[in-house]
Amino acid sequence: MIGVTAGIALSRKDTGISDASIGALMRIISRSVQDTLHIGRAIAKNMRKGDIICLRGNLGSGKTVLAKGIAEGLGIRRSNVISPSFVLLRVHGQGRFPLYHFDLYRLVDPEDILALGYEEYLYGEGVAVIEWADRLSYLAPPECMQVELSFREDSKRLLKFKANGSRYQQLLKDAHESRTFKKFN
Repeated sequence: MIGVTAGIALSRKDTGISDASIGALMRIISRSVQDTLHIGRAIAKNMRKGDIICLRGNLGSGKTVLAKGIAEGLGIRRSNVISPSFVLLRVHGQGRFPLYHFDLYRLVDPEDILALGYEEYLYGEGVAVIEWADRLSYLAPPECMQVELSFREDSKRLLKFKANGSRYQQLLKDAHESRTFKKFN
């Protein structure tokens, strides 16, 4: 079961969040791999071409699992999505639109990503999911959905969502208001 613990799960009155920033923050406790996959699928339902999801977290925190859920929500077999730690980018083109799955774990210098033409993927015909997005440093997209994953007791994970830009505030709001999320509130 998924537990929404703060942010948009509460009213403006309860959180003290202004109208301008409602939808910008959300925290979810995932109690299992299945929950994390479910969260990814719910986000993917409202994604559009050009959307960017930046994932951060320690090794084993669930970044690839969330990427698999997003892929599945786009109509891509999750078994095709693996942690591409030895390559910077894997392209999955068999869904609603392409998924550009970046894994920047081995990126030493942010300049190295420029040779890929990464901006064409970020703002292209598909959606981008970037694992280890903090390694982009100054090249990180200013508008994106950031998800920080961290360990909790047992198999639980805390997912902190931050929406940078109005498009991503709407994406986060839509995911939260979906039937999928409502059954866990």
